Amino acid sequence: MKEPKMDKATRALTPNRMFGTALLLTVGASLAFAMDSSRNMDSSRQGGAQKSALKAPLKTVRPTGANATLAGSQALKSYEVQFPNSVVKMKMIEIPGGKITIGGKSVTVKPFYIAESETPWEMFDLFLNSGDPSKPYDQTNFAPDAIARPSKSYILPDLGWGHRGWATINVSFTTVDMFCRWMSSVTGKKYRLPTEAEWELAARGGATGAFKMSKDEVDAVSWFEDNADGTAQPIKKKQPNAYGLYDILGNVGEWATDIEGKPVLCGPCFEDPLKDVNWSLRKRFDPSWQESDPQSPKSRWWLADGAFCGFRVVCED
Repeated sequence: MKEPKMDKATRALTPNRMFGTALLLTVGASLAFAMDSSRNMDSSRQGGAQKSALKAPLKTVRPTGANATLAGSQALKSYEVQFPNSVVKMKMIEIPGGKITIGGKSVTVKPFYIAESETPWEMFDLFLNSGDPSKPYDQTNFAPDAIARPSKSYILPDLGWGHRGWATINVSFTTVDMFCRWMSSVTGKKYRLPTEAEWELAARGGATGAFKMSKDEVDAVSWFEDNADGTAQPIKKKQPNAYGLYDILGNVGEWATDIEGKPVLCGPCFEDPLKDVNWSLRKRFDPSWQESDPQSPKSRWWLADGAFCGFRVVCED
């Protein structure tokens, strides 16, 4: 039976619910010495029984449908970001370029690297702790190369849902843009938010045509209204898409820039119903995302009612 929805205040006090994680095991052995044939047969039978008892590892889920075709199965290049003076890492995956239609216009996208997951709190915390926070109510017009940190939030930013290994939430476009500037400065590579075209190309996982996935397929890759229990969830617990990207069709919406360079939130989130889970879903900032913020002016950094707002980064280099 589906549980009744809870308001945000109640959800913030609700103990975290962790969904079962897939058991990733590999089974195999090499024989160093020759054995007699009967022992080899016994060993083979035992190994087969052990393998059948193990839970299968996570697999990629590919969209289906007559209008959906997929890119070749060639391995995609990747690299790992290691943050200075930290154990925090992030895998970046190269996405093939191509053409995609955005807002009725054909857009050519060059190959680019994108994070395999949404930005987790432990990565965002490095940014928060890298310098002094901005002053409350500060409305400075920042230079293009300036780096500023968010002011202190008057609410618990993660809402008590979960922190390490959970997607960063409640963040504004200004905040995540500053994160990208900071990340570029400490890694020596150019990191930024994806364009809307880049984001959708990555979300499609090589598929073309209209979105068509069964409920079971969506459930395998996405946290949405039917399975998320009204909160954001830990990253990388669902199956990745055909490009190896986790949670790009659910959990939290992801900030990007549209064809005119304006902020846009791409993709579905944990609050969205099944009918809205697709790679074409877009949301524009609305004042209701800060409705409960008592400050005047309201925070430029934190969205008090934007728990569905998160992000992942791309690299130009």
